[in-house]
Parts: sequence; structure tokens; C-alpha cells
Amino acid sequence: MAKIMVVDDETIMRELVTDTLEMSGHECLSFADPQLALEAFKSSSPDLIVSDFKMPGMTGMELLQEVQKINPGQPFIIMTAFGTIEIAVEAIKNGAENFIEKPFQPEILEHLVASVLEHQRIKAENKSLRQQLKGQNFIGSGKIYDSLQHFVLEVASAQATVLINGESGVGKEVLARAVHYQSPRATGPFVKVNCAALPESLIESELFGHEKGAFTGALKERKGKFELAHGGTLLLDEIGEMPLLAQSKLLRVIQERELVRVGGETEIKVDVRIICTTNRDLAEEVKDGNFREDLFYRLNVLPIRVPALRERPEDIPGLVEHFIAKINAENGYAVEGIEEDALKYLQKYGWPGNIRQLENAMERAMVFAKVGQINVSHFDLQNQAASSDTITASGDLHAGMTVAQAEQALIYKTLEACEGNRTRASEMLDISIRTLRNKLHEYGYNGEKKS
Repeated sequence: MAKIMVVDDETIMRELVTDTLEMSGHECLSFADPQLALEAFKSSSPDLIVSDFKMPGMTGMELLQEVQKINPGQPFIIMTAFGTIEIAVEAIKNGAENFIEKPFQPEILEHLVASVLEHQRIKAENKSLRQQLKGQNFIGSGKIYDSLQHFVLEVASAQATVLINGESGVGKEVLARAVHYQSPRATGPFVKVNCAALPESLIESELFGHEKGAFTGALKERKGKFELAHGGTLLLDEIGEMPLLAQSKLLRVIQERELVRVGGETEIKVDVRIICTTNRDLAEEVKDGNFREDLFYRLNVLPIRVPALRERPEDIPGLVEHFIAKINAENGYAVEGIEEDALKYLQKYGWPGNIRQLENAMERAMVFAKVGQINVSHFDLQNQAASSDTITASGDLHAGMTVAQAEQALIYKTLEACEGNRTRASEMLDISIRTLRNKLHEYGYNGEKKS
């Protein structure tokens, strides 16, 4: 419960307020002299001050003003038997959370104090969340950002599964981490599994662990990601890429809250909150037979879509400011800011790579700027877009090729443009990582082109 300072020169009223609040479970510091209360305030840091208005030596309003100088925003309730609209307005203007007129019923005071403390709790949570999101590069100022922040606050304390949908680079993992760090599981582990990067043969062992000798190369027992995330949160990144067989086993673990390691027989209890991310429409994947319907409904309990950066240009100024500070610190640059026309240029751009692409663009611009202001000439977004999002029909592509040959050449060119990053290449080609992996296996590709 809260630590509350009670200030009133009238003994009966002071004891009534103190008794009422202590019966509600609060710890009270009681003062008849507002000057002594002010001195004590400097070292006691109460959660709330409840003070009379009219007192000898110093009024409650004067005490309020002095307290606000020391700790702006300090929660404060004014009590008075001389209630007027003018006093109430002045109290609120000077920083009081609320105003209560004497005489009052104890339950009225209890309700008012509870309301003020709850309001302060929410404000503290919002501040903490903003710091957490900022630390994770999730920065914004518009309605979309506010709605995402509200979502985090609403779902953090729940145990239900969260499903985050959005394009690559929008900050899905950042949002997942924000949910974890605002939850009761914040002190527990946060474990991430990239479902798109795991071969089908290893995904079951990676998730559920294996016993010694379970398969060739299993020289000792190994805990899976579920066990490693016990007491915390497990992030299943790009869940839409998980093979159907693994999906059925995942469903059982979610339902039963227990697992059996590969090659084992012992059932192991797991306490894990699951958050999933995907850049695919899982409802459509269900229709196409690529995703289990029963698993989809298990995961789609608390869904949220993170909009693309092009849908929230109002967030770009804050992101730019953040990246300037971050890149300056990392590289010893002295960039002071960005010119207005350059900022407008960034806000008009489509950002197919979202926040990740913006950060890369800022890093490039600051390499050339180093000091002073960033201007439009420091950016090369058109060439960046061409290299990252458009594979032209030249080089390996030519007339007379079969469709299969053209497909193979296009996949090779895309991989080359992505510097071998298969996840990014699959996104550019608009195919699943599993499909890309199968195609490369068909071509005999192991990092080198086959004729």
C-alpha cells in the first residue's frame, strides 16, 4: 500500500483521516505543523499528501506550492471547510490532484485516495513503458503509436497468447519485448525462436529439447526453448513458417502446458507466456492448408497489427532524432540535426523496409554528414530502393529461357542482392522461407550457383 502524509492542525480531523487511511492498509505520517511536514517531505518521499487548507503559519495552498517546487507532480489532495470554486480551481492549477470539502464521510476519502493513487500508478506505467519502448527503438508521437502503447498496457498483465502481425522491419519484436518487460514475467527470461531460420529436421529439438542419443549428434541432453523460457516469455518469430508437423506438437504443448523432449518419455511442466509474430495473413494460410486452424485460434487470442512506417509518417521525426543521437554516440559524429526539407523528404518516402531501412538510411547519411545538419543530398533512397526491392531482368535473365530457368535466375539474383540472407530474399520474392529453402535444395544450391 501507499505511504501518505497527513497534514492538519486540528487533532480530531487529523486522527480521523489517519485512522481511515491506515484501516485501508496505508502507512501514514501525521503532522499538525505544515512547516515540519515540509521538512519531513524532503527526506520521506510520500506517495501522496493529504493536507488541510487553512492552517496557522502556512496554508495548505502554500504547502502545495513548496512541495511542487521540490518534486513537480507530487500527488496532493487539499481538504477544506471553506470550499469555493475559486479555491478548487487554484488548488488544481497549483498541482493538486483533487479537492475534498469538509465534513466528509470516511468512504468518500477512501475512494478519492484510491482514485488518485490509481491515476499515479497508470502515469508511472506509461512513463516506464515510454522509456522501455524508446530503449527498444519503438518511438512515436501519433495516434498509431498511442494505440500500440495502450495495447501493451492492456495485455501485459494477461497470460493469454499475443499474435503480432506486420511487415518486416516495423518493430514486431520490439513490441513483443515491451509486452514482456511490462508484465509480471519481466524478471523472467525472454527467449526468441526464429521459426523461419530453422530447418524442419531441427525445429522440434530446438523448441522442445532432446535427450542424449535421441538422434545422430545428440551427444548430451539439451533443454529446448520452452524450458529455457520457463517463468518468462517465448517469442515465436515468423510463426507462419513453422512446418505442419511441428505445429501439431506446438499445439499440444500450449494446451497441456507440458512437453516431452525428443527421444524422451518424461513429461516436463512448462510455465511460459507465448508471443508470436508473423508477416503473413494466418487466416489465409489456414484456408490454403499451410497452417492448422486449431493452432491459429489458440494463438489469435490477443491480436495486434503493427502498421508500416509509411502509414505513420508522424513518427519519423522522433525516430530520426533517436537515430541521430544513437549513431553520434556509436561513431563519435557531431551531427546536430536534420534540415526541414530533408525531414519532409523522409516523410514522403514509402519505406518498403520500414524502420530498419530508415535506420540504415540515417547511418549512411551521417557517414557523409559527420557534423552539422543532414540535408537531402546525404540520402540515396532511390538507389537503395532499387537494390533492395526491384530485381531487374538483366544479366542471368534473357529471352529463350524456360520459366523454370528464369525462376532459378531470379532467385539467385535476389539472394545476391540480399547478400545471402534467405529470410530477406523470401520476403522480396513474396514466398515463404520454406518454399525458398525447397527451391534451393532442388537447384543443389549451397551458397554457390549450380549450372
